[in-house]
Amino acid sequence: MAGSSPDSLLRRGDAGYEQARLDAVWNERKPDRYPEVIVRAADEQDVVAAVRLARSEGLAIGIRSGGHSWVGNGVRDGGMLLDLSRLRDVTVDPAARTAAVQPAVKGPALLERLAPHGLFFPTGHAPTVGVGGFLLGGGYGWNSRRLGPACLSIEALDVVLADGTLVHATDATHPDLLWAARGSGPGFFGVVTRFHLALHDLPRRVLRTVHSYPLELRDEVLAWSYDTLERLHPGVEFSAKVGFTPGSGRQTVSVTATAFCESDDNPLAPLEDAPFRDRAVRARVAEETTTAALYDHADRLTPPGMRWALDGIWTDAPVDEVLDQAGPLLDTVPDTTSHVLWMLWGGFPERKDACWSSQAKLYLSPNAGWSDPADDLAHEQWAHGGLARLQHLSTGLQFSDNNLADRFDHGLSPANAARLEEIRAVYDPEGRFHGYMTPRESTTAYAAAGHARTH
Repeated sequence: MAGSSPDSLLRRGDAGYEQARLDAVWNERKPDRYPEVIVRAADEQDVVAAVRLARSEGLAIGIRSGGHSWVGNGVRDGGMLLDLSRLRDVTVDPAARTAAVQPAVKGPALLERLAPHGLFFPTGHAPTVGVGGFLLGGGYGWNSRRLGPACLSIEALDVVLADGTLVHATDATHPDLLWAARGSGPGFFGVVTRFHLALHDLPRRVLRTVHSYPLELRDEVLAWSYDTLERLHPGVEFSAKVGFTPGSGRQTVSVTATAFCESDDNPLAPLEDAPFRDRAVRARVAEETTTAALYDHADRLTPPGMRWALDGIWTDAPVDEVLDQAGPLLDTVPDTTSHVLWMLWGGFPERKDACWSSQAKLYLSPNAGWSDPADDLAHEQWAHGGLARLQHLSTGLQFSDNNLADRFDHGLSPANAARLEEIRAVYDPEGRFHGYMTPRESTTAYAAAGHARTH
């Protein structure tokens, strides 16, 4: 492992350690957490060696794949940061309609490999998201409303266990391990070095409609979108957004629908029947597009180099009640790149072979984006505090936003959460892998401490 490259193993205090720690987190806001050792694995054998090193030195392990965890979940105090960002191999088997994908592979690279074979996978919406954390956390990606969360397309895993052994896990050989990998997020207790994925048909074409409206229409637009979901084909991904709009000089309320089409029909036509349609300040209607363009749109919504704080809840509550309780959150969206996503996933059937179990019709997610460190606390409080008012409406959170340390909520059903801990006790009895973050690791707490020091 240490011979792979000069910087493959760094201990705290070594030259290069701090840069490696900072580079492990995409968010410009870096966590105030310092592992004792950072290992940058070059291959599976490096991962095996790293886990065995952690065992010999009594170190708990945090894992980084693509580094897009908003809170830097893999970067923990003490222990080892196992950085998998160099594991980016993709092997496609067109005949079997499967792909073997390493954890640091990003969505655009995977789709580029699949397209020539007429194949597709519901990758994450942002082009900077690695498949590792995305898949383990459930994975709501492109066309997931029809195809389901990406974790349900995991057929097998190559995973290094807490004892340092590398196993190939299937539903036949390690059913509990694969069950846990399908949705446990940062609570998973192993290092996945390769995901074996079932693939899907490449859509014949992709259409996109976007309407932007003045903020005074906010509640009317959101309520209409909530009620319109059932009229849309499952291949239509549908959401609304309040706040920052790329390319616009003002905040708006907008609706976006992306259709992954299997025929020449236009499934986006119902959006043109909106009762306020003539009041749109900007509109693009059923434009043919590409996944590369979709990634570009998503990238402009969360530009790099910004400080970010996210949160989110699932809810099936009546829309009038949601709008009433969410009013203070929506009324106070910071005038930066901040916005609130109103994502209408609609729900997807749960499966007995997956622990993924937290979902609802609506996912409501405040996204705070800013640039001045002095504003950290205010933006953290807006993102997490705004949802505290809606806690009684929540059916859980989405692990991709991973804010258990800042505002506790359930990422799994109570029964599945209990079963997960039983399985963890079998596969990781010594607690070698860090689990979910705790309040003492809260980024809000770090912001409050920094605010206190400067006032």
